[in-house]
Amino acid sequence: MTDVEVTPGSQAALRRANQQRVVDALRSGGTLTQAEIARGTGLSPASVSNIVRNLRAAGTVSVRETSSNGRRARAVTLIRPPGAVVAIDFTLTAITAALGDSEGGVLAREAIAYDVAGDPERGVRRAVWLVETLLGRVRVDRRTVVAATAAVPGPVDLATGEIGAITCMPRWAGFRPGEALGLRLGVPVTAENDANLCALAEMADGAGQGREHVVYVRLGQGVGAGIVVGGALFRGAGGTAGEIGHIGLDERGQVCRCGNRGCLETVLGAPYLLDMLPHQGEGAPGSVAELVAAAEKGDPGCRRIVAEAGSALGRALGVLANTFNPELVLLGGELTEAGEALQEPVRRSMELGTLGSALARLRIERGRLGDDAALRGALLLAARAAANM
Repeated sequence: MTDVEVTPGSQAALRRANQQRVVDALRSGGTLTQAEIARGTGLSPASVSNIVRNLRAAGTVSVRETSSNGRRARAVTLIRPPGAVVAIDFTLTAITAALGDSEGGVLAREAIAYDVAGDPERGVRRAVWLVETLLGRVRVDRRTVVAATAAVPGPVDLATGEIGAITCMPRWAGFRPGEALGLRLGVPVTAENDANLCALAEMADGAGQGREHVVYVRLGQGVGAGIVVGGALFRGAGGTAGEIGHIGLDERGQVCRCGNRGCLETVLGAPYLLDMLPHQGEGAPGSVAELVAAAEKGDPGCRRIVAEAGSALGRALGVLANTFNPELVLLGGELTEAGEALQEPVRRSMELGTLGSALARLRIERGRLGDDAALRGALLLAARAAANM
């Protein structure tokens, strides 16, 4: 048996081609001995041995001792296709990193609590450390990672990769996390708005499967939406489509961090919700989750806050429904744990401010992927980028 002959100077291409032949053989044949791989691919036993050793070091295959025709052999099983991808989810208080395969499936993950909003450069360094820690734990060679995506809570300029000024992490405004991460990780990194990534994930693996026109609303420190029209993500001319948190609802309302008054975010964003609490001090809810729990237990002030948040959200969703006519609105974030206490006012408010034809086929549901949605969307985007390389 001989390997494919190539012209001088193309050894790297030869290695990649031979490795792909081995991977393809394992994908179609399942677990094979190295001798069977050599016979099926036409590669020499020595080449197969070297390729399997490299794939094993990269975490792509597993190898176990076995026997064939009474002789010792090594059985090789494909764990995942080569070309791993990485996702990094930045929130205000945590960083999560995940390793994915070439299909965007989650293989492993790590998370740490961290003050991400404080300093973007330090946040990037911490994220790179987390990725390296993750790869070390699962014994995956960083050289097998071919693409990465970073989820960020704010608009991302499509041309420059810069974070927009209305992010809930002000010190990140103008920063280019994809560029900074790419320099340290040595792979192409795309930064994308977290709500957009949630929408992509729900369309692929969640409640949005099989739908064409979907809006995903993420309720957190701010309020953002991922808008899918005709099965494709709608980002707008500069990447700010979906910033529904800054739809103005009350010109005499509270001043928003964007500088306007009465934005949706001022009645739905986590800091604003907690500021509305009628009682402070010991025992008072200190998070949205605690606010929701208190509302479920019958606290009248907390129930009122949740209901008014739902009514405001319904008014904003009415604008989107009249504009984009989606068939499905998905809600994500801690506030959605309130269930019908939130959704019933949403529907009632939409009925008052939305065209009947826009409501006729519209469903409002919670997303199925929960807090993992942005991370899983980031892996999918990275896998798509890798496939196009």
